[in-house]
Amino acid sequence: MTLRLALLDASHGSEHTRPNFRRELDAALAEFDVTAGELPSDFAFDGVVVTGSSSSVYWDEPWIDGLVNWVAEAADRGLPILGVCYGHQVLAEALGGRVEAMADIELGYRLIDRVDDGDPLLDGLDDPFTAFETHSDRVVELPTGATLLAENDRGVQVFRRGDCWGVQFHPEYDEESAERVTRGKDLPAERIEAVVDDIDADNYAAACRTKRLFDNFTDHVRARRATSPEA
Repeated sequence: MTLRLALLDASHGSEHTRPNFRRELDAALAEFDVTAGELPSDFAFDGVVVTGSSSSVYWDEPWIDGLVNWVAEAADRGLPILGVCYGHQVLAEALGGRVEAMADIELGYRLIDRVDDGDPLLDGLDDPFTAFETHSDRVVELPTGATLLAENDRGVQVFRRGDCWGVQFHPEYDEESAERVTRGKDLPAERIEAVVDDIDADNYAAACRTKRLFDNFTDHVRARRATSPEA
């Protein structure tokens, strides 16, 4: 059963974003450049994925307001949603949570502790699991009714409300993406090199095990579609 997912690309044209998600998602993707104001004209999808971005969800920009409002309506309509990094923050904002700037960027491969072992999105992941992080904002208040699924010393890393999940990290990254993003940061050279040095075979292998959450998400969407009245 081929799924049709809306990929809401907030990456400002990053060359690695769409290929990474195309590789990881077992679905047909309808892709939209939301930073250019592109949004689906309807909600005729099996699910939605919202990507990362260099923007902040609390910025006063029309495309951000449009994206948050569309995601809020998609959630109200019962569409399964996966928000990744910035997408995680968009989802939190759309559902009534709160996002704030951090004092410092979280960057590099990090260990993340599972809080809820029973959630299907995290089925089969290590505990703790490894993922690549690059973000300067974080969710500081979960939406009402949301459940914390994973965290680390920087706060919320995975949450769920209904059929909507947000993950603060980048499970879609390959090694090239991780290094390119790291070298693009305006940070001291020694910090950049320390992060790049950690982009090694062991950390990448551990992060690849975390990619299973994409299959877990599409499996959930597939099961939802199979039981829907229109199936």
